[in-house]
Amino acid sequence: MKPNYKPIPPDESDLFNVVLQKGKKEFDYPWHYHYEYELTYIPKGQGLRYVGNSVENFFNDDLVLLGSNLPHCWINESGYHKQSPNAIVIYLKEEFFNKTWLRSCEFKAIRNLLELSEKGVKFDQVVASRLKERCLELPMLPPLQKFILLMQILQELSETSRFRLLCEQKFSCDLDRCNSDRINIVYKYIDDHYQEKISLADVAEQLYMSPEYFSRFFSKTMKKTFFEFLNEYKISKSCKLLIETDKPISEICYDSGFESIPFFYRQFKKFKNCQPRQYRLNYFKAFSQELA
Repeated sequence: MKPNYKPIPPDESDLFNVVLQKGKKEFDYPWHYHYEYELTYIPKGQGLRYVGNSVENFFNDDLVLLGSNLPHCWINESGYHKQSPNAIVIYLKEEFFNKTWLRSCEFKAIRNLLELSEKGVKFDQVVASRLKERCLELPMLPPLQKFILLMQILQELSETSRFRLLCEQKFSCDLDRCNSDRINIVYKYIDDHYQEKISLADVAEQLYMSPEYFSRFFSKTMKKTFFEFLNEYKISKSCKLLIETDKPISEICYDSGFESIPFFYRQFKKFKNCQPRQYRLNYFKAFSQELA
């Protein structure tokens, strides 16, 4: 259940890369890690975002900063606009942090932000929208202007309080590559069967493990039990239905794979810190303010 190591191609700079990802193959890359820090901005799209042991929906204007070696992947929603969303991906190389100037007091806020990125930093949609034009401009600029604009973006991100951490604790895992496909097999099985009753034996069978071994293996790797992860996945599905449909909450409960309405409410409160109805109201209130 280990992530793939993804080598980042060289660019004209020894400090960073700016990549415009256009194709589905680039975007739907399996769960992976790399030594570079990563800032990813998705102007338009939706699907699921896996970062460490966190699983969440992503929507338009998704802006996330990831630390070095933090496993992650974005999976585009099947059939959404019939194409993969574009993404601006900025890789900060190891050399970026070895320079004396970055250790100076002028860059203290940026250093603090990069330390937080070890847990994954998800920025507010308002922050992402404000930086949208600058992010889209980055790939087209010559090297020096690109560097200057990147530092301005990082500085603005370091000054905002409109963000949250994706992982409760710093997520680290054994980077042995021999089991690189296993986590992706688990993800795919959950995605295909979350509306059914899933047992440990069902998933363990996909990996040729005993249920007991799989349970220990998953908990050790993901820092949470399999069923906690599965329920978090189902809650993410329910959030999407709350936002995109006017279905009653009881129907959303069953469509998300839950068998009990009281249990669904408890899990929703656990992961989202509010009840489904309030989540729906909060989203549309924020959306209407953004359009105002």
